[in-house]
Amino acid sequence: MSTADEMEPISRPFRWNLLFAAWLMASVATLGALFFSEVMQRTPCVLCWYQRIFMFPLVFVLGAGLLPFDPRSVRYALPLAVTGWGFALYHCLLYMGFIPKSLQPCTQGLSCADVKLELFSFVTIPLLSLLAFTLIIALLWAVRKGIKQ
Repeated sequence: MSTADEMEPISRPFRWNLLFAAWLMASVATLGALFFSEVMQRTPCVLCWYQRIFMFPLVFVLGAGLLPFDPRSVRYALPLAVTGWGFALYHCLLYMGFIPKSLQPCTQGLSCADVKLELFSFVTIPLLSLLAFTLIIALLWAVRKGIKQ
């Protein structure tokens, strides 16, 4: 068994894999959002648009950091992911009723608090967004810190 002093940072190829996983998650989330709006004809609410504003550029920022591998791309991607996570958390809390509907930004058109789609009777679109941002943040944090093995 090794001590903390003997531990080394994770290898460069493993960090590339982590960054690739974050890019893949951002790509799947982007394609999912486009599928919901363009194929299923579900018009996004205001909070969904804000989450898209922070998710869609992650595909390009993380993709640019992959080839050639540049772990410094995390410094540009992490603020996007954290801000998107904040909007997703607010949207989830609004959906669940923890935030009063009077505080929702959707004053005209679609309501941000209306349940438009539920999978397995509890997984909503804002929850999917929150999970995607959470996973991306965790992966980016691992790349940034070079978590020790």
